Amino acid sequence: MTEERLADRAYTAIVRIIIDDGLAIGDRLPAEAQLAATFGMSRTIVREALARLASDGIVQARRGAGSYVTRRPSERLGTHMSMDGLATTLGTYEVRFVLEAEAARLAAQRRSNRQLEEIERALEALRTALLSNAPAHDEDWLLHRAIAEATANAAFLPVFDHLGEDVMRILRAGVDISRSRPPEVIKAMMDEHDAIVDAIRTQDADGAALAMRWHLSQGRKRLMP
Repeated sequence: MTEERLADRAYTAIVRIIIDDGLAIGDRLPAEAQLAATFGMSRTIVREALARLASDGIVQARRGAGSYVTRRPSERLGTHMSMDGLATTLGTYEVRFVLEAEAARLAAQRRSNRQLEEIERALEALRTALLSNAPAHDEDWLLHRAIAEATANAAFLPVFDHLGEDVMRILRAGVDISRSRPPEVIKAMMDEHDAIVDAIRTQDADGAALAMRWHLSQGRKRLMP
């Protein structure tokens, strides 16, 4: 088994400790050495898993004091994705930060009037879906894909589509979890999409990239209580 796969297993096992042991935000995780012994893995593998959990905002390392829980994955996540695949699924965010922020930047610079119309139609379809009780993941996906299409670089689409299965799981979970919270959460999600499209409309390349990155970072946080 590759080190990458072992790190995925360690990631999942640590998430299970957080959930099954009822660790609250601010609670300390077992020490690296203890986790390594429990999992039958090296401390290097456990350290890699902890680094990825920190990137996903679930834990925070404190120098000389160990790792602490900063967010707990929503219990609703388990209805949309296997905990065994959580590391891989959430790992797509790191790719999306790079891919979609640059796609938004290029779309703002290069989009045609026809492509802008497609983006705006997708935005309104998403608004209608989000403000109803209907599923909204397809509309969300199509808006992000329309932005990728507007880059005028066909190489973006195969990479974007390759992420589709994991991204769709995240989109389903994100909408479901957000709808279980106060209405302001769905409004914030819509405001983030509006900001991305506004920047593309006005051809503000830096603004579009920043708005996309902010939206993705907030989307990742919405998967946690």
